[in-house]
Amino acid sequence: MDEAAVLRLSALPSGALDRLVARYGLPLAWVTPGEPIPGSFWGDDEAGIIGSTLYVRPDTAVHSALHEFAHIVCMDETRRAAAHTDAGSDDVEEEAVCYLQILLAEHVEGFGRERALADMQAWGYTFRVGSPAAWFEGDADRATDWLLNLGLVERTNDAVTGATQPTFRPRGSA
Repeated sequence: MDEAAVLRLSALPSGALDRLVARYGLPLAWVTPGEPIPGSFWGDDEAGIIGSTLYVRPDTAVHSALHEFAHIVCMDETRRAAAHTDAGSDDVEEEAVCYLQILLAEHVEGFGRERALADMQAWGYTFRVGSPAAWFEGDADRATDWLLNLGLVERTNDAVTGATQPTFRPRGSA
């Protein structure tokens, strides 16, 4: 794992993550530098979740914030209301979370899909086919189907933005 290679929230333009989270109508809580992040499964600078709130610090890796946020989006309303630290997802949902985090990267100014994939690779994400990029491009059918079935993404077939895009609605919302 190459922690120094990944982009931190402090390197993004001001409000970049806030704008994405606001599109979903969900809360984001910024933690004071050096303070523990509430709801962080891994501790240190990793993002945390409590209920529907995403907790981050300026030194949190962007991919970490997007991953935990994708967990919040993918949880049903009952699980989201009770969530604290551990997202409690199964294997298919975890794949869907990874896929959604990559899609969401395109909607964070100063980050983007290519950087998300590179940061996931540097962090040590592994998939059956090797790299996050190879998985995203060729082995993510289960994740895509799961997200489509729950209305969390939609097919666009847009050559520029890709075949699927987020709907910007958390699971269970109309």
